Amino acid sequence: MTEAVVIDVIRTATGRGKPGGALSGVHPADLLATTLRALVERTQIDPALVDDVLAGCVSQIGDQGYNIARTATLVAGFPESVPATSIDRQCGSSQQAAHFAAQSIMAGVNDVVVACGVESMSRIPLGSSQADGDPFGPLSARYPAGQANQGVGAELIAARWGLSRSELDEYAALSHERAAKAAADGAFDSEIVPVDVIEPDGKPGRHLVDETVRAGTTASGLSGLRPSFQTDEFTTRFPEVTWSITPGNSSPLTDGASAALIMSREKADALGLRPRARFHAFSVVGSDPLLMLTGPIPATQRILERTGMTISDIDAFEVNEAFASVPLAWAREVGADLARVNPRGGAIALGHPLGGSGTKLLATLVNHLEQTGGRYGLQTMCEGGGMANATIIERLDG
Repeated sequence: MTEAVVIDVIRTATGRGKPGGALSGVHPADLLATTLRALVERTQIDPALVDDVLAGCVSQIGDQGYNIARTATLVAGFPESVPATSIDRQCGSSQQAAHFAAQSIMAGVNDVVVACGVESMSRIPLGSSQADGDPFGPLSARYPAGQANQGVGAELIAARWGLSRSELDEYAALSHERAAKAAADGAFDSEIVPVDVIEPDGKPGRHLVDETVRAGTTASGLSGLRPSFQTDEFTTRFPEVTWSITPGNSSPLTDGASAALIMSREKADALGLRPRARFHAFSVVGSDPLLMLTGPIPATQRILERTGMTISDIDAFEVNEAFASVPLAWAREVGADLARVNPRGGAIALGHPLGGSGTKLLATLVNHLEQTGGRYGLQTMCEGGGMANATIIERLDG
């Protein structure tokens, strides 16, 4: 079977997903186009060779509507002949884009594909795409007890796995500590591409630093924050919950984009491009839509079973920190060493730009393996509605 390899993978630095955030003045199509242009500049590939552009985006409405993948591809200056489509697998949208890209290459359908993603949560607030309707109404026949939001799902996970508030806050503080150290050490420099912005003083600037990292965050400092999802309704419905999920141990609303240039090994050789990693295995699963965020557990179990690998074969893990309870429950269930989980911090510190998070985590994982000499990396992402993707990549020597 044809090998699918990563030639380059990049991301923007994240911005706070609210008015006044560093990237809030940038149209999401421009934000995504920035990463597409950067891929071309860094690899010197002729964009006319790209067979398809697959972009993850969750809230496909307003500025992010009408197939933002196509808009961003044209804004980036790609030839009109290059097609593009937008993908919504909730938080795993751009990870799924990478799966689709690699799988199309492995199947011999395409030679060169860009997998990417974007989310501007400052311009398109979370939930905007369902604000004028009831997309879950028909589910009441199957789930008469009703649905809940992802925050409640995170609370239910904490209750089921016996995770205390102090454990959640300690993990969140560690995420900031690791991210701050990685930034100070220059570990993100090779994956972040600059975004042109207008600074608060009205002058042009370049955004290059993740805005959501708070160096010096401590568990004791987070302990005073109030739970975010406790209501009379949910307290009655879920008496087992102790209500421990707060803004401090959750991922912040975030703006950002990311992109990966993926092609066949043969095409890379023909173009004289050095592959940095290859796609080793994939899985995607469905899970309980009420708990919603437990999918990374069966996704990881499935991908290890399919490959015959064990958890100890993996050198580093990127497990999306939508909430602190997610990676903690995952690590406990699959037996992963927390020292190898999100070693450069995760979404609690670095942000979670929804549709842009999948290829964002891929960028960090590839760079970490290269800079530490690791061979295998596993990435997994919980997704709204009860789903998860998992990917194993293998670093390639130069």
